[in-house]
Amino acid sequence: MSARRYGSATESPFTRDDRSGRTTMQVQGLSIGAMLIAGLASLAAAVPASADEYRLSNNQHISCSRGLSPGKLVTATCRSYAYLFNTKTSEYFRCAVSLAMTRDNKEVINVQTDGGCFRRPRIFDVDGDYQFDGAETEPANTNAFFGAGGYVVWAADTKQRRVRGCVTIASGLGDDVSKCLEMTFD
Repeated sequence: MSARRYGSATESPFTRDDRSGRTTMQVQGLSIGAMLIAGLASLAAAVPASADEYRLSNNQHISCSRGLSPGKLVTATCRSYAYLFNTKTSEYFRCAVSLAMTRDNKEVINVQTDGGCFRRPRIFDVDGDYQFDGAETEPANTNAFFGAGGYVVWAADTKQRRVRGCVTIASGLGDDVSKCLEMTFD
């Protein structure tokens, strides 16, 4: 085949192949298209089919208290906690919300809200398929010796007989004390 000169190129992009009747540019275009399709298919296969899945715990609690302030003001405060679990990694978030309302005999004077979710470490070291639940202590005046009390988180591997319980207690000295224990089956 003879090549024509196109600008700075040394060969024509449109040379005819006598056997197929197609130009080499068309054949190259088809093979490049096939490679692109194969590459995109392999990239799609490499992307994980399932993303992390989050579940809200089934055990949410609310506790409320009421206090009297000087000048016949009454303040009511309610707090609630829930847990959001990553069922793949066993990482979880402890979420808290509170509302405080101050009123006198005639009207509501002030309403304040606060809350958020705080990341906690993984319960199991490897990814899997886990179920979770959590529970809080009752209102602070019943079971809390050093502050706001504590909570427990239970996690179970759904593919094998494996359960861990993690207890967190307020130390009253800054950081909470938290330990997890792998359950044994007798």
